[in-house]
Amino acid sequence: MIERPIVSEDIAAGFPSPAEDFKEVRISLDKELIKNEDATFYARVRGNSMIDANIEDGDLLVIDRSIENRNGKIAVCMIDGEFTIKRLKVEKECVYLMPENKKYKPIKVTEDNELIIWGIVTYVIKEV
Repeated sequence: MIERPIVSEDIAAGFPSPAEDFKEVRISLDKELIKNEDATFYARVRGNSMIDANIEDGDLLVIDRSIENRNGKIAVCMIDGEFTIKRLKVEKECVYLMPENKKYKPIKVTEDNELIIWGIVTYVIKEV
């Protein structure tokens, strides 16, 4: 585990704040981003089916397998042997894998599909 410096004060996104009280402490991103170490993994995004959820090609995902799969959660799924990231839409008798890009169609999961939900996305790390 590597600890990196972090400013102890929040950085204002509105009006600037005085910098004379600048103090440095150390944090570990693993400690900050991972709640269940044994159930968490990382994956890199490929494609743009989730851009309206601000998940873009090249982003790094933090995925927790211990979080309950629920309607509305963004999940990393394996459907018929292929990985995908989609928002879960759970109805009475059906599950849909919903893209967040109007250029893509929802995937209706049927009895003919093999669906494994690998985990729920907890954080998206991106380069700016």
